Amino acid sequence: MTTFYSIIKDIIRTEEFRKMKNYKHHIKGNLFEHSLKVAFLCYKYHKKKGMKISIEEFVRGALLHDYYLYDLHGDGKKHRFHWFKHPRLALENALKKYPDLTKTQQDMILHHMFPLTLVPPKTKAGWLVCYYDKVAAVNDRFRKRKKTYK
Repeated sequence: MTTFYSIIKDIIRTEEFRKMKNYKHHIKGNLFEHSLKVAFLCYKYHKKKGMKISIEEFVRGALLHDYYLYDLHGDGKKHRFHWFKHPRLALENALKKYPDLTKTQQDMILHHMFPLTLVPPKTKAGWLVCYYDKVAAVNDRFRKRKKTYK
């Protein structure tokens, strides 16, 4: 049986990904938790509805959607226009570490900020990551307690 953890463990164990715990995100959370949340929502969707792509491809692409690897809140003007630019940076970083990303995974990462970025996702998986990123962001902003993902 494929578990959520078995799909993502090699990524979340890396030093780069673990550093994301130190990057504040959406006021009450951090980038590590947010990325896990989006990936977990995608995992639950795939388990319930199924998709043409594998659950591994879908979940791993979702996990890397915000893999831009810097702290947005402390570098002053360096990260101006972050919301428009970070999908490209996340994709570049992900491709350096995981060069075998599929076209669907690349679409998921590059277009998850639509409509802020003007080009919409080209795949169903891309649209779902776009949607679940917004769901997770609202939850990150207004949550009352932490959730554990297993």
